[in-house]
Amino acid sequence: MREALTGFVTTLNWTVLGYVLVLDTSMLLLVLFGARRVVTNLRWSGAEGLDRVFASPLTPGVSVLVPAHDEEAGVLDTLAAVLSQRYPLLEVVLVDDGSTDRTFELVAERYGLTPVTPRWTADTAVEGRVLSVHRATTGDPLTVVRKTSVKRRSDALNVALNLARHPLVCMVDADSLLEPDALLKVARPFIEDPEHVVGAGGVIRTANAALTDRGAVLEPRLSKRWLVRIQAVEYLRSFLLGRTTWADADALLIISGAFGLFRRDAVVEVGGLDPRSLAEDAELVVTLQEHLRRAGRPSRMVFVPETVCWTEVPETWSVLGRQRQRWSHGLAQLLWKHRRMVGNPRFGPVGLLALPFFLLFELLGPVVEVLGLASVVVAAVLGLLDPGTAALMVGVALALGVLVSTAVVAVEEFTFHRYRSGADLRALLLAGAVENVGYRQLHAWFRLRGLLAALARRDPVWTAMPRTGFTTAPAPAEA
Repeated sequence: MREALTGFVTTLNWTVLGYVLVLDTSMLLLVLFGARRVVTNLRWSGAEGLDRVFASPLTPGVSVLVPAHDEEAGVLDTLAAVLSQRYPLLEVVLVDDGSTDRTFELVAERYGLTPVTPRWTADTAVEGRVLSVHRATTGDPLTVVRKTSVKRRSDALNVALNLARHPLVCMVDADSLLEPDALLKVARPFIEDPEHVVGAGGVIRTANAALTDRGAVLEPRLSKRWLVRIQAVEYLRSFLLGRTTWADADALLIISGAFGLFRRDAVVEVGGLDPRSLAEDAELVVTLQEHLRRAGRPSRMVFVPETVCWTEVPETWSVLGRQRQRWSHGLAQLLWKHRRMVGNPRFGPVGLLALPFFLLFELLGPVVEVLGLASVVVAAVLGLLDPGTAALMVGVALALGVLVSTAVVAVEEFTFHRYRSGADLRALLLAGAVENVGYRQLHAWFRLRGLLAALARRDPVWTAMPRTGFTTAPAPAEA
C-alpha cells in the first residue's frame, strides 16, 4: 500500500513539475518574441508618425467612454488626462453609475455641468435607469450621465455607447491616466487598415506611487509595497510582451478594460458589452472576432507595444484576491460561452492557439498548481518525499520562473527605461524573484476560487476596487 501511494505521489509531483515547466517555457517564448517586436517598433520614428496621424483628414473622431462608481479619489485626474489628449476630434462621455461618494459633485464643480436633453445614437439594451444627462459649460467636450447602478461596469459602458457620436469608442477606467498621445498611438492602426482593424490596445502600467500633475504622469515611481511591485512585473510581462506576441500571431484575446479602442459600429452590431460577464473586456474582443468570422468578414485586433495608460492596482491582499477571483470567474464564463471556438480552425489562430492556451494554462493552471502544492505537503507529512527530488523540483521551477521575470525587466530596462533609479530597477528584479515564492501560490488559490465560483454558477457580481488616488506633485512656491 505504501509503495503504491509513494508511486502515485511521485508521479503526480513529476506531472505537476512538467506542467509548470511547459507553462514557464511558453511564457519565456512569449517574452522573447514580444521583445523582438518591441525593439522593432522602437525603430519607427514615433513623433513624425503621430504628427501625420494628427494632421490627417482621415483620422476618425473618438468618443471616450468612462464608467465611474465611487471614483472621487481619481476621477478629476482621469478626466484631465483624457480631455488634454492631443487628438483632432474628441468627446468624453462619463457615466456616474450610482456613486455614493462625491464623484458627480466634484465633476459638476470642476466643469460647470448643466442638464441637457440627450440625443441617443444607439439603442443598446441597458438595465440601469438613466436619471439625467449633463454637459460641461467650460468649453470641454464632456457629457456626464447619472444612472442607477446594477453593479455591472458593462451596463454603464452600454449607456455611454448609446450617446457616443464618433466612429471610434475608447473605453477607459475612471482610475486611468492616459499618456498625452495615447489616442494617436492607438488610432494609427485604424487609419492604416480601416477595413479590417476593429480593436486596438496598448501597454498599461501601474500608477501607484507615480508622481502626477493634473492627470499627467510626471515621474514613474515604484511603490514601496512589495505587492504592488510584483504586480508591476506582472503588467510588464502581460502587456508589454505577452499581448504583443499574441497580437502578432493574430490571436489577441484581451484588450484591457483600462484602455481599449474599438470601432463603434462593430460594438453596436454585437449588442454592446455583455452585462452578465465579469471579463467584459475579453468577452467583447472574442465576441467581435467570432461574429465577424461567422459573417465572413476578416478582422484584426491590434496591440501597440507602447505605454498608453497608467492605472491603479490593488495594494492589499484582500482587494487583490477579489480582483483575481473575478478575473478567473470571467475567464471561465468566456471559455464556456465560446466553447465551440476552442480548437476550431474556422476561427483561425484565436480558435487554434489562444483559446486552448488560456483553457489549459490560465483557467486550469491554478488547479494543477494547488493540487501539486497539496501533494507535496501530503508527501512530506507521510514521509514519502525524497528531499533530493523535492529540492530538484522546486529549484528547477523557481529558476525558470525567475528567468522569465528577469527577462521581462531586462527588456523594459533596455527599451523604454521608464524607471530611472537604480533602486527601482533592483526592486523590480527582486520582485520578479519574490513573485515565485508565496505570491504565485496565493494567486493560484485566488484564481481557483474564481473557477469554483463559475462551476457553481454563482451570480456574477462586479465589485469596484477601493481607490487611493494619485500622488500629486507639490505646487511651486510663490516668489
